Amino acid sequence: MPETTTTPPTADALGLIFAENSRVVDALRSTSGSVMDAAATLLAAAPRVFVLGAGRSGLALKMTAMRLMHLGLEVHVVGEVTSPAIASDDVLLVASGSGTTGAIVRAAETAHGVGASILALTTAPDSPLGRLSEVTVVIPAAAKQDHAGQVSAQYSGGLFEQSVLLVGDALFHTLWKASGSTAEQLWPRHANLE
Repeated sequence: MPETTTTPPTADALGLIFAENSRVVDALRSTSGSVMDAAATLLAAAPRVFVLGAGRSGLALKMTAMRLMHLGLEVHVVGEVTSPAIASDDVLLVASGSGTTGAIVRAAETAHGVGASILALTTAPDSPLGRLSEVTVVIPAAAKQDHAGQVSAQYSGGLFEQSVLLVGDALFHTLWKASGSTAEQLWPRHANLE
């Protein structure tokens, strides 16, 4: 009798998550390449970058903020006590799957009001956030409240939040390679008070 093997449930979950992220990456590469380039250009030209997201999206954007700081950009995480006022020519980098998260939309309205640019990562380009943004990267993932499982089998916006990290790392990588800096040149900006 042949021995049967089954894949452990956690390995199945890992495969599902990888497949969903691969689908998002393929879609972004084929439909949003020029938008991603515009996002990188916007970040590179900004005197300062402000980063804001709620929940897990916010945590993913904090990782992007750290990488942009490693690159030498002046970056501030909105809500931290040392974050200054945003001004014209600055960029507000925000993530909201629905594009309707109250605090994020209000921050975008404030940034827009002072002449700053808004770079939004969202699933909803026609949302209030999408309409305020100079550059909108539309991530083809389920919004947090989409429980039907048609776009993603993951729970409550998981795919969007993972995609925020991937897009952030892609933006960093693009800017890093364009800068001509080596990894050794970026290393001194890593935290040394650990």
